[in-house]
Amino acid sequence: MRLDLLGVVFRKEVADNLRDRRAVAMALLFPLLGPVLLAVTFSVVARQARSAEERPLTLPVAGADRAPHLVQFLRGAGADVVAAPPDPEAAVRAGDRDLVLVVPPEFGARLREGRPAPVRLVIDESRQSARAAVERARAMLSAWSRQTGALRLMARGVNPAAAEALALETVDLSTPESRAGLLLSMLPYFLVVAVFVGGMYVAIDTTAGERERQTLEPLLLHPVPRESVALAKVAATALFATLALAETIVGFGLVPAALPLERLGFSIRLDPAMLLRTFVLFLPLLLLASALQVLVAVRARGFKAAQASLSFLMLVPALPSAVLALVPFKLRTWMMLIPSFGEQQLVLRLVRGEQVAPGLQALSMGSSALYALLLVAGAARLFRSERSMFGK
Repeated sequence: MRLDLLGVVFRKEVADNLRDRRAVAMALLFPLLGPVLLAVTFSVVARQARSAEERPLTLPVAGADRAPHLVQFLRGAGADVVAAPPDPEAAVRAGDRDLVLVVPPEFGARLREGRPAPVRLVIDESRQSARAAVERARAMLSAWSRQTGALRLMARGVNPAAAEALALETVDLSTPESRAGLLLSMLPYFLVVAVFVGGMYVAIDTTAGERERQTLEPLLLHPVPRESVALAKVAATALFATLALAETIVGFGLVPAALPLERLGFSIRLDPAMLLRTFVLFLPLLLLASALQVLVAVRARGFKAAQASLSFLMLVPALPSAVLALVPFKLRTWMMLIPSFGEQQLVLRLVRGEQVAPGLQALSMGSSALYALLLVAGAARLFRSERSMFGK
């Protein structure tokens, strides 16, 4: 195999695709979707958290005259107690009120008898915007309940601590990085999408596209080995995929620096070393994706058929991200042998600030590289077959 001839075909494919500005724009702009979506999500979460902290809790209370001590406690805790609407359930259901506290007529009698006094908190759990107000109201009511219960025991000469059978202590082993990992659970998905989208249009254009334009057969008539032509097309696809991957990783690295995430209780430290390690980790998978796209596109009947096949193919390696986001997995060695699955698990642990064994990373990269070489060999074999290339 002559590398100079391979380089000529490679430069030709790159130059041809750079002329198609629409394809280049799609290949390079689409990978920015992940970082932009992450930045918007963090901005909305930060704004909601800031609003919940700064805004006083408006608490509509129905029957406030039946519980003056409770109302006084709530006001002292920072709640703005207001009159409740005539129909609390309708108001909460319509979104006019985040919540309504209802004090029934028997509240005073039960309280005087030393029994639990009933109250109703009318809420709508499906409304995300009201969750902060509901949690604050629940915390205030729980604090008043504990305080009243302790006063009852002290009035009877009983130490309030006697009512507590357990002294529960919670040891939180989470770190700011691991808490941030929950929001970054979809990051591997966007990396996989960037790898496939970045090279998809190049893979289609250099195979099915050239066949439709009737420029593929003249290329193959030149005294260039078919293996070199196949490798050049895979290399051109991989080049654009590499640019898309680098663009996505840099975009994710810039998001934490631009947003004040510390006030949300977590931090993301996507330092350059971690980003570089992620980039290197995905390189064999990138080559695998490029070879697979060329292999599938060259067998397609036409441009549209290749586009439909590769669009569906892009979803398959991204499915593990959806599974990882919903079902926790314990890292196993055999998982590193599954293309894209091992890479995505390792990236999640890097984001969470956990240590990743070099052996696991080497196994994941090595297995993906082996699969990529097999696919490249398969693509080269297809290019040698007249029947596969032209249906003859």
